[in-house]
Amino acid sequence: MSRFREEAQGMPSQRQLRVGELLRKELSEILSRGDVRDPVLETHIITVPEVRVSPDLKHATVLVMPLGGTDADAVVDALGRHRKYLRGQVSRRMTMKFMPDLHFRLDTRFDDDDRITKLLHRPEVARDLDDDEGGEE
Repeated sequence: MSRFREEAQGMPSQRQLRVGELLRKELSEILSRGDVRDPVLETHIITVPEVRVSPDLKHATVLVMPLGGTDADAVVDALGRHRKYLRGQVSRRMTMKFMPDLHFRLDTRFDDDDRITKLLHRPEVARDLDDDEGGEE
């Protein structure tokens, strides 16, 4: 194993990133055109911020977020019901030996960011941060 690969262990490879971005682009196009006939999906605008692909390129975790965050669980369930159809549509547009299985998950990164920001602005944390700044002088 090369030295570079040992240093970058745990990080996605260039190939994983490239396949993930191609999948994200194709899924975004399919969802924005409204090719999927489902009452839940037809009433929501869905963004696909990221697709994470496994090292063997057999599984892809698609992070999705409905605009406004309303009915997020219903949207993820609807996408899960139509994952075979979506996989077939993507496979017609991409040339790959194996098309990864699609797994849809709700993207909670923005909620996590808001939660951490609220925690950092709590009076107890602000007091501790002020004490640290005063001790450095």
